[in-house]
Amino acid sequence: MSDRQTQILEAAIRVIAHDGVRGLRIEKLAAEAGVSTALIYYHFKDRAGVLQHALEHISSQAARYTDSAFAQDSPRAALEEMLLLEIEDVPEVRDNSTAWGELRASAVFNDDLREQLRASTEAWVEDVTTLIERAREAGLTIRDIDPAAAAGRLTALVEGLSERWLSGSLTVERARELLSGSIVAELGRL
Repeated sequence: MSDRQTQILEAAIRVIAHDGVRGLRIEKLAAEAGVSTALIYYHFKDRAGVLQHALEHISSQAARYTDSAFAQDSPRAALEEMLLLEIEDVPEVRDNSTAWGELRASAVFNDDLREQLRASTEAWVEDVTTLIERAREAGLTIRDIDPAAAAGRLTALVEGLSERWLSGSLTVERARELLSGSIVAELGRL
């Protein structure tokens, strides 16, 4: 992906995060990105193309800021850090999480987004499942845990806690505290 496409997608994420999917207009996106509308149409064809690529970009950005978790020696520590990095009060995470929530809500009425969102969610759950399996093999979880079911519950919880935090229903500290407690409830104490 070119630097210009990345610039446009990052602007799209900001616009979606601040104005919602319905607020994403090509003219507004062009102004936010500092490019012409023609350039946006050249790279992404239409508004639907921008939305689809924005969802891919959100997933890529999330992977980038959670990749540091994999430097942990313990798969359990990596899992905890990866999930907690999704709830951090920094602009990139805030915009990413808000835009993800907006796109998820829009997917209810948009079949193309729904399929792409399902695939992205499935990939995230698979990554978490793998870490839980590794932690179980290392004796760092309760033995009879179903890794896929636990991963599904934990990733859904992250999304719900993110929405509550971003909407002001919870502080970021409380959201992280609840997530940490849920990880212990799912996997057992170390």
